[in-house]
Amino acid sequence: MRLTALLPPLLTDPVIADLVADAGRRRRTDRAVVVAAGARPAVLAAMAYGEEGAAGAGATGGTPLLVVTATTRGAEALAAALTCYAPAADVAVFPAWETLPHERLSPRADTVAARLAVLRRLAHPEDADPGPGRPADPSRGPIRILITPVRALLAPVIEGLGELEPVRLAAGLDVGLEATAARLADAAYTRVDMVENRGEFAVRGGILDVFPPTLARPVRVDFFGDEIESVSSFAVADQRTIEEVGAVTATACRELLLTDAVRSRARELADSIPGAADMLGRIAEGIGCEGMESLAPVLAGRMVPLLDLVGDRLVVALEPERLRRRAEDLVATTAEFLAAAWTSAASGGRAPVDLSAAAFAPLGQTRDLALSTGRGWWDFTSLKAGPDALELPLRDPRGYAGRLDEAVADLGALARGGWSVVVATDGPGPGRRMASLLSDGGVPARIVTRLDEPADLGEVAADGTLSGDGVVRVTRAGAGHGFIAEGLRLALIAESDLTGRAGAGPRERKALPARRARRSVDPLSLRPGDLVVHAQHGVGRFVELLRRRVGGGRSAATREYVVIEYAPSRRGQPGDRLLVPTDALDQVSKYVGGDAPALNRMGGADWARTKSRARRAVREIAGELVRLYAARAAATGHAFGPDTPWQSELEESFPYTETPDQLVTIDEVKADMERSRPMDRLICGDVGYGKTEIAVRAAFKAVADGKQVAVLAPTTLLVSQHTETFTERYAGFPVRVAQLSRFQDAAASAQVLAGLADGSVDVVIGTHRLITGRVRFKDLGLVIIDEEQRFGVEHKETLKALRTDVDVLAMSATPIPRTLEMAVTGLREMSTLATPPEDRHPILTYVGAYEEGQVRAAVRRELLREGQVFYVHNRVEDIDAVASRLAETVPEARVAVAHGQMGESRLERIIDDFWRKKIDVLVCTTIVETGLDVTDANTLIVDRADRMGLSQLHQLRGRVGRGRERAYAYFLHPADRPLTETALERLRTIAANTDLGAGMQVAMKDLEIRGAGNLLGGEQSGHIAGVGFDLYVRMVAEAVTAYKKALKAGDGDGDGGAEAQIDQDLRVELPVDATIPEDYVPHERLRLEAYTKFAAARSDADVEDVLDELADRYGAVPEPVRRLAALARLRALAARLGVREIVAQGKSVRLAPVELAESGRLRLTRLYPGTTLKPATRTIVVPAPGAARMGAGPVEGEALLRWAEVLLRAVVEGDPAYETEATAYRRRR
Repeated sequence: MRLTALLPPLLTDPVIADLVADAGRRRRTDRAVVVAAGARPAVLAAMAYGEEGAAGAGATGGTPLLVVTATTRGAEALAAALTCYAPAADVAVFPAWETLPHERLSPRADTVAARLAVLRRLAHPEDADPGPGRPADPSRGPIRILITPVRALLAPVIEGLGELEPVRLAAGLDVGLEATAARLADAAYTRVDMVENRGEFAVRGGILDVFPPTLARPVRVDFFGDEIESVSSFAVADQRTIEEVGAVTATACRELLLTDAVRSRARELADSIPGAADMLGRIAEGIGCEGMESLAPVLAGRMVPLLDLVGDRLVVALEPERLRRRAEDLVATTAEFLAAAWTSAASGGRAPVDLSAAAFAPLGQTRDLALSTGRGWWDFTSLKAGPDALELPLRDPRGYAGRLDEAVADLGALARGGWSVVVATDGPGPGRRMASLLSDGGVPARIVTRLDEPADLGEVAADGTLSGDGVVRVTRAGAGHGFIAEGLRLALIAESDLTGRAGAGPRERKALPARRARRSVDPLSLRPGDLVVHAQHGVGRFVELLRRRVGGGRSAATREYVVIEYAPSRRGQPGDRLLVPTDALDQVSKYVGGDAPALNRMGGADWARTKSRARRAVREIAGELVRLYAARAAATGHAFGPDTPWQSELEESFPYTETPDQLVTIDEVKADMERSRPMDRLICGDVGYGKTEIAVRAAFKAVADGKQVAVLAPTTLLVSQHTETFTERYAGFPVRVAQLSRFQDAAASAQVLAGLADGSVDVVIGTHRLITGRVRFKDLGLVIIDEEQRFGVEHKETLKALRTDVDVLAMSATPIPRTLEMAVTGLREMSTLATPPEDRHPILTYVGAYEEGQVRAAVRRELLREGQVFYVHNRVEDIDAVASRLAETVPEARVAVAHGQMGESRLERIIDDFWRKKIDVLVCTTIVETGLDVTDANTLIVDRADRMGLSQLHQLRGRVGRGRERAYAYFLHPADRPLTETALERLRTIAANTDLGAGMQVAMKDLEIRGAGNLLGGEQSGHIAGVGFDLYVRMVAEAVTAYKKALKAGDGDGDGGAEAQIDQDLRVELPVDATIPEDYVPHERLRLEAYTKFAAARSDADVEDVLDELADRYGAVPEPVRRLAALARLRALAARLGVREIVAQGKSVRLAPVELAESGRLRLTRLYPGTTLKPATRTIVVPAPGAARMGAGPVEGEALLRWAEVLLRAVVEGDPAYETEATAYRRRR
């Protein structure tokens, strides 16, 4: 919302008016002005638009500004506040790279794209003008206020980036698919088979998928010939289209593009920089590589200062004292990185070419440039340097830190004194609550949606002075902080001034679909040599996907097969091979389990034994789960009421975008609480995926209904973390949160215990002592257990007793795969959080030899952005020596040591200090591997990474990258010792898998198995290793289904038929050309994925869903795929009717097993004369169908599949509606 009504009254003050007039002069010098922090956005907007623009007469006056902040976060917060006073299109942030200039790491694609978009607008503001078939687009026009962190201001930029024309995509444009794909490749987009990450594109037929880094979602562009027919956004998770969008601009993903000049320069330099020979070789071949931007000074020609590119703008530096300190640190750290990155550790030599052109310029030099070109350099400071310094008559309001009754009294006094008072809140909920508090306190208050004119604030006199009308205006605006203008009797109070909490920052990118993916796309990416499990034959090795003709003559058809190799049946012979038709891929799954199992022999007894052992274990689990389910279904508890208005206020104030999984889970938890049956739900999800917010909302719902909530955490540190989170989220609501932990003295604990007994404490957070029986609650309604897997058996028994009448919400950080969640659904309610938060980014991972300069530079770089560092050294003997060496290397860092052999309370105290930012670098053992959530710790350095296992490395890397900042992980090994083969392989894997959810590909599989152990009991891991994880999960699902059926039928033992699904193969061998053509889906892994979905379809609706998805992702469905869909429908019908074989034999078709009553046999011989029945083998042999016309050939293709379907429905199912159609296929004799 806008607060522009505040600007004209400010300009009636002569001091502010003079400042604005000075800003608009042609030649500007340097000056320092004392401006209150909360008033800076308003003053900057007044300077940018001048007196006429501030009064709403357009931006003809004023002066364009370049505003410099100390940090990127500060720049984003200022931009959000400025949009309250200026149109959003007039304000832009030029972000800094997260990497340093000489680092062998590339900046993020979205950062680069945001920078290039700004540079393009600076160079070509005319792009906003309407053109042929193109409406005006202000977001591509001139920038009035450009904000940049000092880091971006001081870093030189490659010349000419503003001339890079982005790729524009809009319906009706005639641009050509291949030409567009070539332009995207030139703009450093990566061509892939399926788009999953920013900066990727894929081409399939006449469809182009692309993920521009500046957008929240990827887009699908449909071409008709060379013309774009439509542009739609789609979801990454299920690859399905969401909605049509207008025009899309795809900006380049790298600032150093691989032009012919860059490639030839790289070729010339290949021998000059030994440390970068590999990188230069790849650049010369036109292959982009990580960290190539560090060579920009020698590859890209000229580097120019940012000031040369921004035009005539007044430079305004906010908090010059912080800027100077930040600039000095940047220059020093860059010099260290230049030394560490390009010197060869062995030779100690210097980099032979000069890369200093990319180094940060000193701040003084940039200031001199701004002054010498007449732009001017103004400092906005909070400190008055001397009596002559200009100070604006504006001050910051008093901070109330949640004491809202005091705020109401003060605002009432101001309003009654004739002041114009505005309260700005970040969301509508806090605004409504503030208005009602003011009204309850006898202060007239009005919620307003716009404050455009001074008249909206009160009465305006002829000379423009403003006087209040006694009514406080409450509006929604992200103003950041407020200000008080004493002389003008004007006050703006922001939500952060009232609550004492900083605003969460801009929330505009709420763009994720509020639904969970219909069916996540997880291509069955099999590489030759991968282990797979076939349900009948056991563990084998995938060889290839093979296309071959089957049958001969007119009945020949083409099919695709998956070739699997098994152990040889005779010693010394090559392995036996099995060809699995792709329509039966539901029998095959990728092996996840033990490290390297032996291959089974086809038809051997060892597989049958392994499977029956696993099945016995599964049956026990299923029985236990079902008994628990029955007991819970019989219990009754408290049914909570529907959401209150305060609940929606709390949810609106959540500063981040909820993920689809989070939204689904929140709804599930609320629905459980509103039932009379006690809730018992488990939420599984990786740390940082949003479990705590679900707990916050559930607890609030319970408190709103008059119940108390107990939150259990396994460690004192987690208790502190949760107490802070809950207190912060409930600020401004009448909810009392207390903690019980060892860090409290006896008096404080006694007070909390008394509060729980008399009901004055609503939410208590503590360790297991909460459930020891000594804590008395007045009315406990909900228990939340965090990190459930870390509580022992005796605690769980106590909790089980609680569960009979109290709602229980358990959370576990061990990810439990969604497949397993589906398997046990309905027994213990489970929710899985599998999507990472939207603004999470992959972690930049560096693997290399230990070098002290590199470590020092990495620590300093993290301190530069006020972050913290984990330094993992896994030997307790010399950990103190490592810490003291680090403290000498980086003397400004506060270093502490933590390891498992310390006393428990001392260890917890150190970890608590680290969490509270009293420590910069924590030198520790792998004790940090689990459960520590520090959002400001974004650099991880692992010493002797060659000694650690893959899953351990992955877990450690998960400790960083929890916030919005880019995280770094350095895995170092000794430079003077050779790596073993396995260590090298492990480090190579961890370096290659840096995507979010890469864990799912690497070590998360190990974690998932651990998660399955947590859910089903640890003794299961042996069985999982035996049969493979996916098959094991299917066994659990089918055993559970069988037990539930038995439970409904009132029969105690339910294992009949549980095995039928898995133990029996289903063969449909008819001469039908049913494949996915290679020109329709060219990539093998995506074809396998589509085949798997068809094979897994269990109903006509499932088949239709797969067809819809293929049409959406790949275009119109060709005939062979339609036949494959018909085959899938036939398989689903046969499976439902218990028929396991439909096989063509010469001129007849064999079906087995078929059980027919006497009436069914008569119907069969009547409808299909010439049929042979074999009751002993439960087989029928039916003459192959022919056309009813004389001389016509056999029935083929889709018609043959329809014939088989009609046969099953008319004879096996006994549906009379199909009898007429059955007679149409009789051969004339």
